[in-house]
Amino acid sequence: MTWRSAPCSGGSVAVVSSSRLVARLRAVGLSDVRDDAAIRGTHSSDASLYRVEPQAVVFPRHADEVTLAVQTARAEGLPLTARGAGTSIAGNAIGPGIVLDFRRHMQQVLELDPEAGTARVQPGVVQARLQDAARPHGLRFGPDPSTSTRCTIGGMIGNNACGSRSLAYGRTSDNVLGARGVWADGSPLDTSPVDAGTAALRERLASVVASDLATVRTEFARFGRQASGYALEHLLPEKGVDLARFLVGSEGTLAVLTEATVRLVRAPAHTRLVVIGFDTMPAAADAVPTLLTQGLTACEGLDRRLVDVLVERRGPASVPELPRGDAWLFCEVAAETAGELEAASTALVATARIDAGAVDVRAVPKATEAAALWRIRSDGAGLAGRSPAGRPAWAGWEDAAVPPERLGEYLRGFDDLLAAYDLSAAPYGHFGEGCMHVRLDLPLGAPGGVARSRAFLEDAARLVAGFGGSCSGEHGDGRARSELLPLMYSERALALFGAVKHACDPDGLLNPGVLVDPAPLDADLRLPGATCDLPTPAFAYPEDGGSFSAAVHRCTGVGKCTADGVLDGAQTVMCPSWLATREEEHSTRGRARLLQEVVNGSSELTVDSPAVHDALDLCLSCKGCSSDCPTGVDMATLKSEVLHQTYRRRLRPVTHYSLGWLPLWTVAASRMPRVANAAMQVVRRVPGAMRVAGIDPRRGLPTFARRPFWSDAGNRARAARPVTADAASSGRVVLFVDTFSNAFTPQSATAAVRVLEAAGLTVELLPRRTCCGLTWITTGQLDTARQLLRRTVDQLLPYVEAGVLVVGIEPSCTGVLRKDAVELLADDTARRVAASTFTLAEVLARVGWEPPRLDGLRVLAQPHCHHHAVMGWEADRALLEGAGAQVEALAGCCGLAGNFGVEAGHYEVSVAVAEQHLLPALRRGGHDVVLTDGFSCRLQADDLGGAQGRHLAELLAEHLGEAPRIEGRGAPDDRPHPIDEEER
Repeated sequence: MTWRSAPCSGGSVAVVSSSRLVARLRAVGLSDVRDDAAIRGTHSSDASLYRVEPQAVVFPRHADEVTLAVQTARAEGLPLTARGAGTSIAGNAIGPGIVLDFRRHMQQVLELDPEAGTARVQPGVVQARLQDAARPHGLRFGPDPSTSTRCTIGGMIGNNACGSRSLAYGRTSDNVLGARGVWADGSPLDTSPVDAGTAALRERLASVVASDLATVRTEFARFGRQASGYALEHLLPEKGVDLARFLVGSEGTLAVLTEATVRLVRAPAHTRLVVIGFDTMPAAADAVPTLLTQGLTACEGLDRRLVDVLVERRGPASVPELPRGDAWLFCEVAAETAGELEAASTALVATARIDAGAVDVRAVPKATEAAALWRIRSDGAGLAGRSPAGRPAWAGWEDAAVPPERLGEYLRGFDDLLAAYDLSAAPYGHFGEGCMHVRLDLPLGAPGGVARSRAFLEDAARLVAGFGGSCSGEHGDGRARSELLPLMYSERALALFGAVKHACDPDGLLNPGVLVDPAPLDADLRLPGATCDLPTPAFAYPEDGGSFSAAVHRCTGVGKCTADGVLDGAQTVMCPSWLATREEEHSTRGRARLLQEVVNGSSELTVDSPAVHDALDLCLSCKGCSSDCPTGVDMATLKSEVLHQTYRRRLRPVTHYSLGWLPLWTVAASRMPRVANAAMQVVRRVPGAMRVAGIDPRRGLPTFARRPFWSDAGNRARAARPVTADAASSGRVVLFVDTFSNAFTPQSATAAVRVLEAAGLTVELLPRRTCCGLTWITTGQLDTARQLLRRTVDQLLPYVEAGVLVVGIEPSCTGVLRKDAVELLADDTARRVAASTFTLAEVLARVGWEPPRLDGLRVLAQPHCHHHAVMGWEADRALLEGAGAQVEALAGCCGLAGNFGVEAGHYEVSVAVAEQHLLPALRRGGHDVVLTDGFSCRLQADDLGGAQGRHLAELLAEHLGEAPRIEGRGAPDDRPHPIDEEER
């Protein structure tokens, strides 16, 4: 089922060599143009199911360059597609010719007028940055989509974005007052009524609508979220032929905007979130019309299945208290005074309980708790990336809308349709306006799966049309739904679409295949079938069926990794290299897109292509994405896999030996620490020697402790004894002393022993020193890492079987036992050890130990990235605050990240990452202690900030009473380290 509009030519794409095109673009004055494999790979997809590779990507610096790009595209007969953050879920931001990426340069708030309540902005401005500019004036831009931390105003205009608070502030089209840009023929666009240049086109568009007023008045603007097709109602004479509002939602198919004037609204003085629980999502939808009588500013639906995904990934502490139920409405009320807010909240709670059939209701008093709940809702698109049936779930039928009073009926019909096609989903969305978001486990890779998916989408369009709804409620039709418009609109309405397109873009160059002359919805799919998976991946990828390809395709493109730093007050690490470079290929999404290109076999890229390795080179392996990415992409693991596949049984980069084998060199050096330190002093004075080892000469080197922890452990801790499952097992712990804690910071291990014993625990050590293999993992030497982990896990297993807890000191090594060991060894032994491995704070919380008082102590904490991502830092915060400390926990990565910041070629990025959070906080001061449990965090704080960081164990030990005398039970044997045996 396809349709074409006669007035619009469309046609095939001109074939122009990439190098010739780039030369032509540069010759006319465009300075930032790229056509390399990496940029074409990262820009071939957005957040949709589609892949269309561009011939070149232009990053315009100003409006004149946009005009030059449009004129060149027209002269060459090439399509041109505008792109903001690339978060389009319908395929609106990809194209086969030239892609204009506005986010890099054209990202300025040009003017903000608090008195008029307006702002003049460039299209690449991120919505959250506009909010930052307006906030000091008590103003805000009304529409607030869930991607507000990275979506651009230009993209919001293209798709007519709405967001959670559209009940109060309307859609983007309600908030755009004017626009400037370029028409498809290269002439200037100015929607101002006094602009003579646009007058003729305005008259032509008005005459198109005047030719069939009845159709426009009856088929358009039937309810608030009718977003499919062109918004022809704004061209009606009674609407004043509002060209600016008409262009909103046209998906870049009619013109290219370079500037917009938007309305700002007064932010309410007080808001409160009320969460209302229901048995089912349809039951929640049924209650919406009743609840809307309470003057809500937001009414969002959320399914338990999305919450369960977050709990599974981050633990129960990641979700604040929710009322009883399996479906919830997040309702917000606003007021100018606290008294009015209390009255509105009370009335809403009463209405929910008495009239709306709620199972339970909870008003959320704390703003921080409300923000955490809103973040769950904003992460819906990513959390829904796995279906309730455990299969990958995709966009495609993502944001259909019906009149709110019919939403419950529609959801029941939709459930029946899902059952008929054996699909599953977890719906969520803007229930107050009848708009439902959903990701579907469409069988795209199965035999006949594409045809089945097409049939489902056609039936879904018929279903929503039957309820008087819209295929799109805010994200545009794009490649996903444009072909379905005949199921929603009459032939006369479609003819008007074609006439409008022909008037503005007669050659069909702007974003072809969208809205008019649509491409088939099953064409250009990014996941059409079988992929070129790795034959023997080293990791087990337990959540992805053992498939590297499935793990790579976890990335759906929602782009949270391209957000700026702190997201709505949340701790986040992802993605430090993006924050440093602002290059798409240095974001988690960009790297995932390139790896998808590799496994899909759809481009020239292979696993050992320079473009792939260049993109991965600046990945810090921080693992922040594994927890902060809503879909759970673990780029650190994927990077290790690529390095493993590329260099297995081949000569490796020098740093894989100098830094990847660091524990081996450390064991040898720690036997003669004075000699080792003297040698490193000499090396520091000879930059050439550091360069030979692949180390940046500007980087400081750590100092070996005079006496490693293991050298006199028998005098400081109870040595290992025969392991038996006796009644005392619950009071015993085995301390996992890693290479770094042993050789460089033995005081941390000593303090951990003291604190654990103060908590009433018996501390034991393994009979032989062990290594988790972290540095081998990060450098992709996975065969050796697996051998080391096998020995370590086998040594720990008898303790775990006896009920003894494993306590880690170094967060990164603890994280290996908790996560990487399971994925590398893939057996029950590793899983059992992982389940019994804890951080110091977690163990102290388990035994209910009351720490020494830290009242008034100002703690600046830099949580290690692996601590944040794998274990979570909540137990540490709770312990410190429970002891009375004032805690400031920094978001983001320190920038050293193990061997990353030491390697030559990484120094500038390492410093740039540190400048995001750590270094400004150190310069600001106002703290009494810097907490750095991670060895790399401690080095970075010292090397770049001159701060002496401490481990949590040291801080607690310093505030204990006199140290008790620990009875020694004999030191561990001094047999060679297993690494020595391995390498010998």
